Amino acid sequence: MAAKLDRAERVRLLSGRDLWRTAEAPAIGLDSIWLSDGPHGLRRQAGGGDHLGIAESEPATCYPTAATLASSWDVDLLAEVGAALGREARHQGVAVVLGPGLNIKRHPNCGRNFEYFSEDPLLSGRLAAAMVRGIQAQGVGACLKHYAVNNQEAYRLVVDAVVDERTLREIYLAGFEIAVRESQPWTVMAAYNRVNGEYC
Repeated sequence: MAAKLDRAERVRLLSGRDLWRTAEAPAIGLDSIWLSDGPHGLRRQAGGGDHLGIAESEPATCYPTAATLASSWDVDLLAEVGAALGREARHQGVAVVLGPGLNIKRHPNCGRNFEYFSEDPLLSGRLAAAMVRGIQAQGVGACLKHYAVNNQEAYRLVVDAVVDERTLREIYLAGFEIAVRESQPWTVMAAYNRVNGEYC
């Protein structure tokens, strides 16, 4: 279908319509869709949205953080929370919930530790898969994030996480592999950092 678009139209699809919506391509019947931060509660910012969360958001349910939910070890609970998020997203016109986050917590100073489930890839992968299944059962996409090794806020956009192959595969990527195999998420969000010299 993209072959029917000229170069300018294809390039426009790469940048989005605005901060939270994809670009549309009427020539091929592709509508713009809303994405929203989650999964601890939707952050749908109509109008003047921003990536910092300073602008007003539409009212939404606030759920416990991933770290708190993971402490339950309850796969069924995560699926239930995911389903509730999916229903609320659908009600607000959100097509994709940007979550869950399942990076491995490497250091206590990581500013996103609350957003990630665990230090264990098996637990993180299984819980993320349950949440994704719950969200997507409502006809709303989920987005695993941040792939991969996104475990510090300082210099987040330029840091190079140097990780040996075994550690990368057994610790950092295993949770994503489990979640993808068990839930088939509609999307996966790339991390901001580099891993072994390559930007994610």
